[in-house]
Amino acid sequence: MLPQIAIDTDPENMLSQDAPARVFHNQIKTDFLMRDMIVVGLVSKNTVFTPEILSVVEQLTNQILQLDGVIKQDLLSLNVVDNIRQLTNEQGVNQGILFEYLMKQAPTTLKASQDIQQAVKRLPMLNNTLVSGDNKAVAIYVPIIAKDQSYIIAEQIRHLAANISTIEQDNLAIHITGLPVAEDQFGYEMFVQMGVAAPLAGLAIFLLLWFFFRNFALIIAPMVVAMATVLIIMGSLIGLGFTVHIMSSMIAIFLMPIAVVDSVHILSEFADRFKAGDDGSKTIKKVMGHLYKPMLFTSITSAVGFYSLMLTPIPPVKVFGAFIGTGILLAFVLTITYIPAYIARMKPETLAKLQRAIALMEQKGRLATSLEKLGAFSVKRGKLILIAFIALFAVSLVGVNRIIINDNPVNWFKADHEIRIADKVLNQHFAGTYDAWIVFSNNQPPPQTALNSFREILDGANESEAKSTITERYKQWVKHNTREKVSFFTQDLLIQLDDFRFSASALEQPWLEQLYKISAQANNAQKIFTDPEMLNWLATLQSAIVNAGDVGKVNSLTDIISTVNRELNSGDDKDFAIPSSSNGVAQTLLQFQSSHRPQDLSHFVSQDYQRTLLWLQMSSGDNQHMANVVSWLDDYIVKNPPPIDVQHQWAGKSYLNVVWQDAMVSGMIDSLLSSFVVVFFIMVLLFRSIKYGILAMLPLTFTITMIYGLVGWFGKAYDMPIAVLSALTLGLSIDFAIHFLQRVRELEIEKQSLSLALQAMFQEPSRAIARNAIVIAIGFTPLLLSPLMPYITVGFFLASIMILSALVTLVLLPAILTLLARRNKAKTTTTKNLAQS
Repeated sequence: MLPQIAIDTDPENMLSQDAPARVFHNQIKTDFLMRDMIVVGLVSKNTVFTPEILSVVEQLTNQILQLDGVIKQDLLSLNVVDNIRQLTNEQGVNQGILFEYLMKQAPTTLKASQDIQQAVKRLPMLNNTLVSGDNKAVAIYVPIIAKDQSYIIAEQIRHLAANISTIEQDNLAIHITGLPVAEDQFGYEMFVQMGVAAPLAGLAIFLLLWFFFRNFALIIAPMVVAMATVLIIMGSLIGLGFTVHIMSSMIAIFLMPIAVVDSVHILSEFADRFKAGDDGSKTIKKVMGHLYKPMLFTSITSAVGFYSLMLTPIPPVKVFGAFIGTGILLAFVLTITYIPAYIARMKPETLAKLQRAIALMEQKGRLATSLEKLGAFSVKRGKLILIAFIALFAVSLVGVNRIIINDNPVNWFKADHEIRIADKVLNQHFAGTYDAWIVFSNNQPPPQTALNSFREILDGANESEAKSTITERYKQWVKHNTREKVSFFTQDLLIQLDDFRFSASALEQPWLEQLYKISAQANNAQKIFTDPEMLNWLATLQSAIVNAGDVGKVNSLTDIISTVNRELNSGDDKDFAIPSSSNGVAQTLLQFQSSHRPQDLSHFVSQDYQRTLLWLQMSSGDNQHMANVVSWLDDYIVKNPPPIDVQHQWAGKSYLNVVWQDAMVSGMIDSLLSSFVVVFFIMVLLFRSIKYGILAMLPLTFTITMIYGLVGWFGKAYDMPIAVLSALTLGLSIDFAIHFLQRVRELEIEKQSLSLALQAMFQEPSRAIARNAIVIAIGFTPLLLSPLMPYITVGFFLASIMILSALVTLVLLPAILTLLARRNKAKTTTTKNLAQS
């Protein structure tokens, strides 16, 4: 199955296919012909307006245009865009407007280069988008057919840039960035990490097991269980047609350490119980009879922790939780069947060597000595420990409240990665390489008078094919209009009526003429984005968004109209404005359609002029940044309502990231709370005691709170990898608590003393817990060597979680058990004294 693997790093897939935000985003991409863009930036130490650098821009652009997967007509570069200027005669009299290529050929003189610079400054659509405000950088926006081709295309562009040697390398740097290439490149590097991190984790676990048990023959068994679990689960995931996302790519690295947890408990107790001359089969039977119940419940609770992720609305997280949970149960089944069978078949001599090696190591081992001291401290300093933990819990709660919810795909790379460097450099120079789109739509009710007139004339018309067709169209519109505001008087209707007029009989001509006239008038009235008042409101909004500070630039229809209007009139800045009439607006738009790039108009306004799109450029791709802009716009529209009733909606990659992260946060909270309740009831069922059920939940509660408190105090953003840590914490923290409490209860019954039971607990049982914590923690450390930040984050926090949860279990639980025992003893003594008196 593994050769069929399909990698997916598209954040859109964090939302389901039918999620409203995703559906709207894709609809806007289709309606306004918006593209996923790779941003190529050429940065100079001085100025880019020299013949040498502009020649590089021309060469690189022409070569990019030849690449497969590039949408040539929408590429933006200095040599394929228009300069808009006045056409004047020798006397300087305005002869109209001229659309000419801004840089048809690279200039050969510095004067010609500076002329291009001056022209760019007069074109708001290009200034600070194609050329930076400081004139030190120039950009090429490369639209691509499919975002999953962005890494391949970016690599081809890097190769082309490296081969252009017309200028010294130290005078010009070429950078490539953009969310599509960042996401696709992450997918490529993630695939590489899958083949590196999991084997390294396996090697680390193998070496640790050898260190603990000093017997290669014995430790092969848990490694077989781990490898079988990983291969079966990953093979199933791929075979069932699921793509490997950022989270599912970590399944192997998660399962590798978790799959050996029960094996370590079995090996530890077996090594402790087995003596020279014993029957290995009988010993392993006793061990399994002793450990089966706690292993079963720890596996169930661990699986519940991950299965709870299926409650989130994020599809990749659901898949991750489902397969990890299933992997834990599979590892349990393999462990209780394969490990005992494997040990029972081992030679007596091999088992004797194992016993001698373990006995020698445990006799004066640092781990054993440290655990004994830790146990003594926990029992003697119970009150101090409890106070310390309560204080830590309070501090952690403050940290939790400081958590910032944020993510940015570019930040998935280390700071010295070429994507991060390019992102930083280009966003220092330009208005921003991150984009979002605001779409304003006509929200006015249909013109009822025109509809009534249209229906009356249609009802009175003679029966014909034309009448039947138009009547059916009207009925369909009425049916759909009960749910959504769809205009009836569309351009398509006008075309249909015009076609009928062309072939109509003399009897049909009069009523068809009337219908066409009513429809044309209503259609013109609905073209709200040719209304000067509405356009001026948009222009004011543009300025306000930029002045608010979170957005570098806004590109919109008003920029095109104002630029053309200026050149149609005086050519001076005083005429850079919206014409005073709808006819004046229509004239500017008609003029623009005679340019070399009339298709650019379709990116900003719909054909019926009832919707318009504003393209926001931002220098930060952080979700928090985008959320601030969304909130600001809502407040602005409330305080400054538009002159015509319109609705606004958001689209674009940056906005989608906000939507799925909000869904993730709410989903994770529901997931954690529900699984917490389920695990509590499982604990009560296991121990047949509410008291012990509560005690079992304490290490889990403290560990989760402390870990997320650290996240808040360190200022680490709460992103998806951090979010799923709660599932692992819930599963494995409770694992340690179950084994600890189960053994303490058994030992207390056996020795008739809690104090003696705790002393015995800090022999082999505590060593098994400590070994497990160390094995799992070390198993995750290969992730720290990854060049990808989510892997590093997961590796660091998971290792911390394992050590912390083991410490909380081994320190807090004996302290509380001792305090409770003393309290019960005091109560008993008081009761006896009262009875005697």
